[in-house]
Amino acid sequence: MIWKGFCILMSRKKRIRQILWIIVAVVMLVLTGCSDKKEPEDKVLRVGVVTYTSDDPFINALADELKENLKSMETKDMKIMVSIKNGDDDQQDQDEIVEEMIDAGCDVLCVNLVDRTAPSQIIRLAKQNEIPVLFFNREPVWEDLTQWEDLYYVGCDAEQSGIMQGETAAEYICSHPEVDRNQDGKIQYVLLEGEAGHQDAISRTNYSVKTLIEQGIHLEKLSYQFADWNRGQAENRMNRLISQYEDSIELIISNNDEMALGAVAAYQKAGYEQDKWPVIFGIDGLDDALEAVKSGKMQGTVYNDKEDQAMQLAKLAVEVFKGEDTNRKQLKAGRYYVSQYQQVDSSNVDEFFKR
Repeated sequence: MIWKGFCILMSRKKRIRQILWIIVAVVMLVLTGCSDKKEPEDKVLRVGVVTYTSDDPFINALADELKENLKSMETKDMKIMVSIKNGDDDQQDQDEIVEEMIDAGCDVLCVNLVDRTAPSQIIRLAKQNEIPVLFFNREPVWEDLTQWEDLYYVGCDAEQSGIMQGETAAEYICSHPEVDRNQDGKIQYVLLEGEAGHQDAISRTNYSVKTLIEQGIHLEKLSYQFADWNRGQAENRMNRLISQYEDSIELIISNNDEMALGAVAAYQKAGYEQDKWPVIFGIDGLDDALEAVKSGKMQGTVYNDKEDQAMQLAKLAVEVFKGEDTNRKQLKAGRYYVSQYQQVDSSNVDEFFKR
């Protein structure tokens, strides 16, 4: 009986030990599983910004503003890294830069296309890697923008800028009859066009001239020159035109401020007194152009709201990264954000310096 009792006791202890080992094993597995789980890491949003060139002051200012806005949106839970590169005015180079950014782990792309009609390679790469693309300033055609749901555009309506430029010029000419220096009832003008075949250049040109005519201004075109949005090229073109037409040019319409400022430089170097200059109108609202309007070297420009566009790009970049849709719900056709231009002349130019 004693032996039997001893055996029963030992059997119970064995079972207890087995149970204890099982408990220990379960605890170890739980602890091991927990140790394999890493602490949640801070989110990092990597934004790649690719512009068409490094030689465009407006685009450079917009990109810098975008970077500042993105950095201001960092939180304790989300860091934001921004890389800005340019395509050196070559679409193939820009395509390769985008591919490099994707390979480097970019989360969102902001692209200012070299050629607005050739975004296919960028779209294909982005779609394959599920990286949203926010195109800006140079609008892809609708068929390209609808190839994938995560493609967006932030920019302005070029038609509006042309209309506003024409209105500003017409108002000035109507209130300053001395613009018609030869008193022939017509305004002899030169047009500085940004780029052959460029959508914005075509719209700005057509609507500025059309609006002037609709406002009752009789025009006579002396020349139009392509200057690739560039101040230096515009200055060179104007040097030749000044030699050809001397003081017969009464109005210069420029597709952007850089080229308008090139015309200003040409007249300064030609030695003309400022009251012998033609009236000059640009588009973009660059700081140098605002200074020129204030000093009377230019008579007007149209403010291209880079601050508004940069902020919208930043908001969209953060939103698509987080999978939210607060701002996306407000986009036109679910794709477009259209910023508004503003007219600038001597009466309100000081307001724009504050920006």
